[in-house]
Amino acid sequence: MKRPALSALLLAQGTALLGTRLSMIAVPWLVLTELGDPIWAGVVAFAEIAPYVVAKAAGGPLIDRLSARRVSVWTDLASVAALAAVPLLYGLGVLTPLLLVPLMALVGTLRGPADAAKYAMVPSVAEAADVPLTRVTGLISGIERLSGLVGAGLAAGLVALIGPANALAVNAGLVGLAALVVAVGLPGLGRPEPDDSGEGYLAQLRGGWRFLRADGTLLAITMMVAVTNLLDQGMAVVLQPLWAQGAGGVAYLGASQVCFGVGALCGSLVAAGWAERVPRLRTYAIGFFLIGLPRFALFVVPLPIWTLFVGLAIGGFAAGFINPIVSAIIFERVPRRLVGRVSSLFTAIAWSLMPLGGLAAGALVQGAGLTAAFLALGAAYFAATMVPFLVPGFRRMDARAAEAEVEKLERAA
Repeated sequence: MKRPALSALLLAQGTALLGTRLSMIAVPWLVLTELGDPIWAGVVAFAEIAPYVVAKAAGGPLIDRLSARRVSVWTDLASVAALAAVPLLYGLGVLTPLLLVPLMALVGTLRGPADAAKYAMVPSVAEAADVPLTRVTGLISGIERLSGLVGAGLAAGLVALIGPANALAVNAGLVGLAALVVAVGLPGLGRPEPDDSGEGYLAQLRGGWRFLRADGTLLAITMMVAVTNLLDQGMAVVLQPLWAQGAGGVAYLGASQVCFGVGALCGSLVAAGWAERVPRLRTYAIGFFLIGLPRFALFVVPLPIWTLFVGLAIGGFAAGFINPIVSAIIFERVPRRLVGRVSSLFTAIAWSLMPLGGLAAGALVQGAGLTAAFLALGAAYFAATMVPFLVPGFRRMDARAAEAEVEKLERAA
């Protein structure tokens, strides 16, 4: 198993994420247009993301026990059934919000461990393919960016052509394809890493948290990413749509997202080839700075619209280096037998504040206006970007964890 393993992981990740992006548009559109209640759109969205975060954190020990490959295949297959139930119930004329909420909660519960399992396979695939970790994580990040760009257009086309409920049947097919690719294309990853600790599930879950807490570098990155994700969510779901309404319509919203997304895709692909050669802390800090206050300020400074789009593309390019660097640091510092539980906790904590982003941004707009909200969130982002220069844990980003340090952290777990 050499380079085909890397191709299989990229294909599985791409198809699964494509389905997720499709669902992010089809589900709220279904609630708003077919079920006719905007309040339920927010309830359904929360019902999916909250179990997603909890299940991703809780599923880490299962990934380490059963193997990432098995967890990915079986949770994806179960997701196919949950997703396919939506168009089935809709076709029978019995789909209501009260049925959709538990179905999407089930989808979120299954998608959390499935996404975490694919992420946990990265170090094994990189080793099997004999490819540097930063190159693999750069390619994974590029696939994520590409899926976001393609998924938005695909979702819009499918929703218009066959309706939002039937579009979820396509989502089910994509998730099923991801399960098939992992099952057939990654057969050598079926064995879990040896673990002679004899610990129970809860003890393993606590051990993952103790390891994360004991590693100052990983903990510092986790907390910073959680805060910036909250601010990014407020920008994406409240501030940018309101700006687009005043600027001239949804086309401006789409153009701003595409410019940032294309820049991020290019940055991820460049990072796949060059991230091994750049200083991590400096690149990480510059990337976060450019998508922080300067990006928020672009929406309030009276400049030609092309300046905004160029600035977003530049910020996206810099942002494309962040995820490959962060992922490589995680996989370098975490022992193989703990990868599932630690990486799952990392991403779950990083997502944990996102549901509050829209609420915070909406409250700021209502209380102080759109311009003040852009500047307030931008200022908070700037404060977050200064943290790497103040917290000692970030200073160890440029070096691999020494073996002695890893052993110390393992004992702490």
